[in-house]
Amino acid sequence: MMAIIKATHIIVMVTWFAGLFYLPRLFVYHAMSSDQISLDRFKIMERKLFYGIMTPGAILTIITGFWLLMGGWGFDSFWIQAKLGLVAILVVYHIWCGILVKTFKNDQNIHSHVWYRWFNEFPVLILVAVVFLVVLKPS
Repeated sequence: MMAIIKATHIIVMVTWFAGLFYLPRLFVYHAMSSDQISLDRFKIMERKLFYGIMTPGAILTIITGFWLLMGGWGFDSFWIQAKLGLVAILVVYHIWCGILVKTFKNDQNIHSHVWYRWFNEFPVLILVAVVFLVVLKPS
């Protein structure tokens, strides 16, 4: 059973990260757009991605992750504590993305496409760190 939970955790984590990589890229293009048709299209895409894919992926990642913790990994090792800290940071990033979705929805964006290009790189750093922690499991 735990192998199924672990596989599910990986699948929903990949789904969450796909959204975390793609949504800020949509923000880049949205910030560069000026015609109303494009602006409206990006608002729809951002909303559907955030609420329909990213948020369910985040919730299921957290649920399956805690299920794995309760099933034997425990909280006492360094790598788990570090991973949980990185996941907490990623949750804050996710919430920030949701705030930006609402900012664009209300036509109140204040950032340039260049800012969003940099913003887009952050989840890559978290992903690399988490993968190394899980694979190497430093004590």
